[in-house]
Amino acid sequence: MRWKNEWRPVSADAILFPEGSSWHFLAASASVVVVRLNAAGTLLATNQHAVNLIGEPLEGKPWHTMLLNFGGPPVLQDWLAKPARPRLLNIKTAAGLPQTLEVTVVPDGADYLLFGEVNAAEQARLSRELLQLNHELDHMSRELTLKNDDLVKTQSQLMQSEKLASIGLLAGGVAHEINNPLAVVKSNLGRLKQYVNMLLAVIRASDALGDNAAGATPAWAALQSLKLEIDLPFVTEDVVCLLAECSASLDRVETIVRGLRDFSRIDVRETWAFEDIHQALESALAAVGPDLTSRCEVFKEYGDIAPVQCMRSEICQVFINLLVNAAQAMKDPGAITIRTGQEKSEAWIEIADTGQGISPTDLSLIFDPFFTTRPVGQGTGLGLAVGYAIVQWHHGRIDVTSVLGSGTTFRVWLPLVQPIKVTPTP
Repeated sequence: MRWKNEWRPVSADAILFPEGSSWHFLAASASVVVVRLNAAGTLLATNQHAVNLIGEPLEGKPWHTMLLNFGGPPVLQDWLAKPARPRLLNIKTAAGLPQTLEVTVVPDGADYLLFGEVNAAEQARLSRELLQLNHELDHMSRELTLKNDDLVKTQSQLMQSEKLASIGLLAGGVAHEINNPLAVVKSNLGRLKQYVNMLLAVIRASDALGDNAAGATPAWAALQSLKLEIDLPFVTEDVVCLLAECSASLDRVETIVRGLRDFSRIDVRETWAFEDIHQALESALAAVGPDLTSRCEVFKEYGDIAPVQCMRSEICQVFINLLVNAAQAMKDPGAITIRTGQEKSEAWIEIADTGQGISPTDLSLIFDPFFTTRPVGQGTGLGLAVGYAIVQWHHGRIDVTSVLGSGTTFRVWLPLVQPIKVTPTP
């Protein structure tokens, strides 16, 4: 460090530089940090430039107050004992940025004077390191934000999965509770139909006897009058229709219960098995029947498919999600066409709707979790994402074609046999 001895003091500080000190001219320097400290490392005085640079008064504080401490506060005597001349000190500035000073130490009686100037080379190195650290910090911050977003999405998916699991348990319980009385009612209705047919046969026989019983007893005449009063021909015809309607309604309830049981799978141990895809489609249709019939007409064009090795309830969930998505895509009554087929070692299931279609910009996003084009509160954006994940898990794929204003077609491809060894259902 080279001092300009031709400088003259602008102001004097009796503590920093006693009268007659050869360094008195540096008290008001705007470029040199000047510090007086005792042997214990206590700051006795500083010039104004040091206060401006550090951003706070330093008198009476330990000398390491102004330093960036790496590995703990340094001991003054240990630092002074180092042979390097001049020394480098990293200080913290009022702006919060590090700055490197090249320091010269001059003993002054029992005290020490420290004269520091900015070391350009070291400062440039620190600036580069700081820039690099800031860049890395910014990169880590972005990564952390992305990971946090993924965590939030994963938590939401887990919550949705738990809700679906709860719904599955509820559906299984409801199906079980309905199934028992349903079996009784269906059995009794079958026996009732037999009894009614027997009674109708007796009535027909009595009618035939009545035609040949001219001048019968008053009791017989009263019976014929009662038949006319209750309109027996209508009753005999209507009771058959009523029984048929009850039987059809019970079949409908049975189909719904079967769909609930397929969805919950509480009656079997869920694992890989060779399943009839058409039965899985029928279970899915039964599960979402009201949503479909209120919005559209369903057409089926089933082809020949060999049994597919899959987890039935998972594949049913895929079909349910695709059917619900197709139904909700239509504002006006439309049509859903379900087609199936097989190509080599793969089965394909196609669900096409006549809805609004998907824009090209949204087409690449439809399988992203939480993506939805519906208004807020009208969909979680998980249906297609969950379906896509299930199909991928089955080593399959989903193809999508869509035309705005005309509709969308989803085609699910599934391997007939899983490429990895799985445990079949016993």
